[in-house]
Amino acid sequence: MTIRIDELRFEAIIGLLDFEREAEQTVIVDLELDYDYTPGSYLDYAAIAKAVTDHIRRERYELLEEALLGLETLLHRNYPAIRRLKCRLTKPHILPHARVSVSRESRFD
Repeated sequence: MTIRIDELRFEAIIGLLDFEREAEQTVIVDLELDYDYTPGSYLDYAAIAKAVTDHIRRERYELLEEALLGLETLLHRNYPAIRRLKCRLTKPHILPHARVSVSRESRFD
């Protein structure tokens, strides 16, 4: 079974530059989670979305790459049923004419 959470948007401190450390900016998270579904055993996508938002806001990462690895660790630890995770983090307003993002796909067997 695959759960997709697309365009989870929230404001957070993320970045290296002085202005990025002072004011929150929009962050967009896209997730694709594969897991072995069995009746009565499911992944709560609302709880996952909240955990992702809370984590990024709390940690105040300097790099998108660090945030991505932190999310991977969080989701693997808290949701061991996940077998594959595809994650993309985007800062849509950091460049005037482009959306900057990082992505990664991981498998947990």
